[in-house]
Amino acid sequence: MQFTRRHATGALAALALAGTAPASFAADVLKIGYVSPQTGPLAPFGEADKWVIEQMKSAFRNGVTVGGKKYDVQVVLKDSQSNPNRAGEVANDLILKDKVALILTAGTPETANPVSDACELNEVPCVSSVVPWQPWFFGRKGDPATGFNWTYHVFWGLEDVIANYTNGWKSVATNKKVGGLFPNDGDGNAWGDKELGFPKPLAQMGFSLTDPGRFQNGTQDFSAQIAKFKADGVEIVTGVVIPPDAKTFLTQARQQGFKPKVVTLGKALLFPGAIEALGDLGNGLTTEVWWSPSHPFTSSLTKQSARQLAEAYEAGTKKQWTQPIGFAHALFEVAANSLARSKSVKPNDVRDAIAGTNLQTVVGPVKWGGQGPFKNVSKTPLVLGQWVKGTGKNKYELVIVNNEAFKQIPAAGQLKSM
Repeated sequence: MQFTRRHATGALAALALAGTAPASFAADVLKIGYVSPQTGPLAPFGEADKWVIEQMKSAFRNGVTVGGKKYDVQVVLKDSQSNPNRAGEVANDLILKDKVALILTAGTPETANPVSDACELNEVPCVSSVVPWQPWFFGRKGDPATGFNWTYHVFWGLEDVIANYTNGWKSVATNKKVGGLFPNDGDGNAWGDKELGFPKPLAQMGFSLTDPGRFQNGTQDFSAQIAKFKADGVEIVTGVVIPPDAKTFLTQARQQGFKPKVVTLGKALLFPGAIEALGDLGNGLTTEVWWSPSHPFTSSLTKQSARQLAEAYEAGTKKQWTQPIGFAHALFEVAANSLARSKSVKPNDVRDAIAGTNLQTVVGPVKWGGQGPFKNVSKTPLVLGQWVKGTGKNKYELVIVNNEAFKQIPAAGQLKSM
């Protein structure tokens, strides 16, 4: 082949895009899209993404070989702004303008669902995470008989969070009266659903649930909920709320003399920053733990253990580790592994490679078809954690206090009532 100015320009452009310096000129760049909430109330879910993507630049520095052809890799990060409409828009931009080979997305149904829908509609492979599988699957009108053609999900389900929460609650003395905080959003409607969510299994286990009804995210007054909980003698509070709403509720509960023995919330209590923002209200709160330095798994891509990955994050950012690190990293593990096995960069081939994944990742094994309720869902393990005052550099530490649901993840303490 005669080397022309056009070839040189293309190769230099590829180098600039990839931010890498492979040994030989590569004319083609393979783009991976990534959508998560970088701003807005859900931003803690996306806090680690830029660090993980920087790490991927090193992991992909030699490019990837797909179907015998080498490509430089460019990751294109888009901010959903914590807005479902925006999430769908940026997904369409990645598909139609950036021409990505596949899309990765994480961070609640408000991000992952519209991105997955855009990919399904445009026939582009997508791997999503950090949404319980019920709001991801049923929230998108999924049919269990057929599933989806282009979108694949890796996370746990509501049955797992219910099992972990109730395992913890059974270990402390309470009257088994539970108050539910379920907002009017994808998570809240799924968690509060009479069939799919908390009400049915709680009743079967002898817990009584007080559900005061749906409320809007950003609510400034929880007096009605608190009054109902007090009237019903509630000693356990659960639900799935955004961090600002948790702070509002907990502050007003204290002001109004409502003192539950256990507070176990999804979403709001996952992140160290949110707990620190609560001050002494944060001590003793409980939440699910989907990933931690204690998880006994290793990255297929960088060979780091969960602990080494968390330590690298803390060293690189000077921030405390946070749960989404593991899943952001694992999404790229799945992408790299799938691309390496794909026959070509054609959407059908990439999708088929994703569907055939059987991989040990830093969040545990990922395998579609057989490791979840439907062909598009691969489940990951879940345990329960409690925030306690830190003894070292961190104000609070998340300690695993119940591992009955997955014994391989070690527990480091027992649940204590507040």
